[in-house]
Amino acid sequence: METFLELLKQPWPWYVGGIFVGLTVPALLLLGNKSFGISSSLRHMCAACIPAKIPFFKYDWKKESWNLFFVVGTIIGGFIAGHFLMSGDQIVIAESTKKQLVALGVQDFTHLMPTDIFSWESLLTLKGFVFIILGGFLVGFGTRWAGGCTSGHAIMGLSNLQWPSLVATCCFLIGGFLMTWFGLPFLLSL
Repeated sequence: METFLELLKQPWPWYVGGIFVGLTVPALLLLGNKSFGISSSLRHMCAACIPAKIPFFKYDWKKESWNLFFVVGTIIGGFIAGHFLMSGDQIVIAESTKKQLVALGVQDFTHLMPTDIFSWESLLTLKGFVFIILGGFLVGFGTRWAGGCTSGHAIMGLSNLQWPSLVATCCFLIGGFLMTWFGLPFLLSL
């Protein structure tokens, strides 16, 4: 049992995680004709909790309650992995990336997300507000506008050969590249 826990604490190659995520799509389709995606769970939560007569929330959300359990399981799994299965080793980042981030003012590489930007203390600064609050809003807005999140489009939509998912995934990637090379240096200088 102890060797299994040690195995869980080590970083796994990307292709192992990719296989597990990739097998989720056919498993959901075969076991219940369900689509993989996270962003729709917010709509289900709102439909369950908001008794208003808003047309967008008027549907049988109970048919999609499995998605809520999936999200809760993801949150619990992330908490367990982050608090009990961490190896204690520093996050491995390419030296060239680390040099570029240090030049932009990011100094802390001990956590999955740099605490120079993502912390309770930085939330009360302009930089923290832009990254955490405004960034969160834009991710939510973009997810709704695109009709799904990156996991839904890139994993589920592409596996079903859906043209809108290909367009959305290409736009996600292009937007990410543009933000990394042009937006991030500007935002870190705030």
